[in-house]
Amino acid sequence: MFTGIVTAIGEVVEAERKGPSLKRLAIACPYESEGIAIGASIACAGVCLTVTALRSRTDGEPGCIFQVEAAAETLAKTNVGAWEPGTRINLERSLKVGEELGGHLVTGHVDGVGRILRIEAIEPDPDEPWGATARFHIRAPQGLPRFIATKGSICLDGTSLTVNSVEDDVFTVLLIPHSFAVTTWGERREGDPVHVEVDLMARYAARLAEARPQG
Repeated sequence: MFTGIVTAIGEVVEAERKGPSLKRLAIACPYESEGIAIGASIACAGVCLTVTALRSRTDGEPGCIFQVEAAAETLAKTNVGAWEPGTRINLERSLKVGEELGGHLVTGHVDGVGRILRIEAIEPDPDEPWGATARFHIRAPQGLPRFIATKGSICLDGTSLTVNSVEDDVFTVLLIPHSFAVTTWGERREGDPVHVEVDLMARYAARLAEARPQG
């Protein structure tokens, strides 16, 4: 489980196809290898992937390089298949018992890929201390809009965000300066794909409503 609170930005340094249904990736990150076990889960742009190997960095930067493999289901449901060396991704280590739950419960099981339709810049108020923010208009993947509600939580590219508005299959989220500083959201452009994981509670609530006897 994860929280949607990004703790680092990683960069793909190797990407290798192992046939049509498997892709092996090596990702450089600031995490120290001593704290990562083989078999550990790391959310990579919101996708829960298992660490299969570790090695030291050779670029002089702190941290390590971890290896993961994406299988057929992950490649079909996400944008991982398009990742190449140089791709920067949001990272989060798995949640430990007793740690602060700062965002919302996230499984790392991406539901689909949305699309950024428009990025609306919001100029800062000169009388306020914070900087510029931006509203992202995103088209939800087919079948997911019913799980997305105004003021509800949603995980986008591994980031826990609050839904500002919903109209048909398009919803908006607001990104604050801190989010731009510690995630890859400042690099996003109109037309970019984005991993979407709907709120776990919304999914269960919808399932219970469907199972309720009629009449």
